[in-house]
Amino acid sequence: MRNLKLSILLVIICGIYNLCSAQISKYPFEVKISGAGNRAIIFIPGFSCSGEVWNETKKDYESTFTCYTLTMAGFAGAAPAGEIKFTAWEKGIATYIIENKINKPVIIGHSMGGALAMAIAADYPDLLSGIIVVDALPCLAAMMNPAFKSKENNDCSELTQQMLNTSDEDFLKMQKASIASLMSDTARQNLVVSWSVKSDRKTFGEMYCDFSNTDLREKIATIKCPSLILLESYFANFKPAMNEQFKNLKTADLEYADKGLHFIMYDDTLWYNTQLKKFLIQN
Repeated sequence: MRNLKLSILLVIICGIYNLCSAQISKYPFEVKISGAGNRAIIFIPGFSCSGEVWNETKKDYESTFTCYTLTMAGFAGAAPAGEIKFTAWEKGIATYIIENKINKPVIIGHSMGGALAMAIAADYPDLLSGIIVVDALPCLAAMMNPAFKSKENNDCSELTQQMLNTSDEDFLKMQKASIASLMSDTARQNLVVSWSVKSDRKTFGEMYCDFSNTDLREKIATIKCPSLILLESYFANFKPAMNEQFKNLKTADLEYADKGLHFIMYDDTLWYNTQLKKFLIQN
């Protein structure tokens, strides 16, 4: 009887240990690996989005590329983990590439994911073979405030507390209004909203605040790899400002979508796919 109780106790302890181990990630993201090509693509979604945003994109490349599709920690139902900082997430992705010996991948990033792609390419200039930035700017805040300068000690506690105090009903309304302004494809709006409402509020608040304080305009000067920048059609009205944003990225090829809003992969799919295929063939 004593041996039986001991065996049961060991099974319970091992079960708890395994569960905890499964929940703790070494990196600040969840990753799904698909395809088996000799080359690699790393897909980074935008703020609060799931890696599922790349489902239609990656299926065109899984026969020739190994695809690593990320969902950042705390977003879209992924467990929150580690330090909630843009630079920490950047380092986590670069570390994953290095430790898993992923040779010269291309990073395709949307929105905040595009900013992460630029940051990684700048700080690790020999790590990547190219980046595709889908509607992201080196410093979004500078578009609203040309005199913007990052704060050294940015306090995110107030915004984070606001997010935590917002009722589920009000947060849902806020996200529906936000996504409607970012996507003309109404059929997918509810899907993207569902990712937001499944996100951890603390992560949502802290990363929104930290990312809003991020300025990559000087940093991108060190990027060496080919860089395709796909911008929504609205930004074509502000080409001088766009050129100013990217003036230090000497490898940049700026292209403007023909129609649609921020989610270019949904709103101008044919144009978007054509741009990706052209870049990946050439690089």
